[in-house]
Amino acid sequence: MKNLSEVKKNSTYKNIQRCPECGGKNIIIDHTRGDTICADCGLVINDDLLIDEGPEWRAFTHDEERERSRVGSPTTYLLPDKGLSTSIGKTNRDIFGHPLQPKNRAQIYRLRKLQIRTIVYDSVAKNLSKALPEISRVASQLRISRNVQKTAAMIYRKALRKKLVRGRKIETMATAAIYLACRLHRIPRSLDDFEEAALDKKSLRYYVRLMLRNLNLQFPRPKTKDFIPGLANQLSISVETQKRAIEIIEVIEELGIVGGKSPIGLAAAALYIASILTGARRTQKEIAKAANITEVTIRNRYQEIVRKLKIKIDPGVLRNRYHSSLGRSRR
Repeated sequence: MKNLSEVKKNSTYKNIQRCPECGGKNIIIDHTRGDTICADCGLVINDDLLIDEGPEWRAFTHDEERERSRVGSPTTYLLPDKGLSTSIGKTNRDIFGHPLQPKNRAQIYRLRKLQIRTIVYDSVAKNLSKALPEISRVASQLRISRNVQKTAAMIYRKALRKKLVRGRKIETMATAAIYLACRLHRIPRSLDDFEEAALDKKSLRYYVRLMLRNLNLQFPRPKTKDFIPGLANQLSISVETQKRAIEIIEVIEELGIVGGKSPIGLAAAALYIASILTGARRTQKEIAKAANITEVTIRNRYQEIVRKLKIKIDPGVLRNRYHSSLGRSRR
């Protein structure tokens, strides 16, 4: 007889009856043997064979399991029909691989054409057939994960149901949906990053505000310190400098300096100050390029933070480090 601990591994607990021997309710079903057993006293209550609801085939690798499976691909919001519709293949052969007769070939051609027309006949399907590929394009350009793309597709579908897309540019609305999806997933991305991928930069900010007002969803803003790891990774800055930058951000948040200012600008300025204090200085031009902002923004935030926190930075040290780095670049 099998050990009771081994039975439990391949069993399902069900508290649907009592054991006639001890009155216990801890009843398990062993699917491998088809037995119903009391886990307290070990009595086999029922030994009738159970129906195996699993597949009749076996697979030892992931490729074999995918080839032998008889179900289709999972549904996804990145397709207009969510992947549930069928399509008539372009190969003019029957199920046995034999070529179709000319009469049947013409009939299949007409059916194929009618099916394509019926798929995009609806206005909603037409809109989604343009917007969802645009979401994939922008996400690929900005290296955004597939999970965020699915969330963006759900946001766009919700905006479409509320008729927010009517009369507006589909491509820009799709880009705004990706930006809001990044905020839902707490991915630190500024709106300036999406302006490069958007076809209409002026309307992008208006569409984002439109979705924020009309969609009943909470889109949390990215925190200032969330931008530090990404910037530090691009600039090859050490962990010590990152920690110092985060400490600076936490202090200015307590003082209330962050109100009304761009998080990416404050993060870039804090990282610039931390790089000076730790001796791993990066120029304002390098940090501005990595953060996709102007040097003037970093300079203004830098001066404000230094003045509020009373950080003393020797200008001679900056000048000497600048000239030494300039000399190394010339050599």
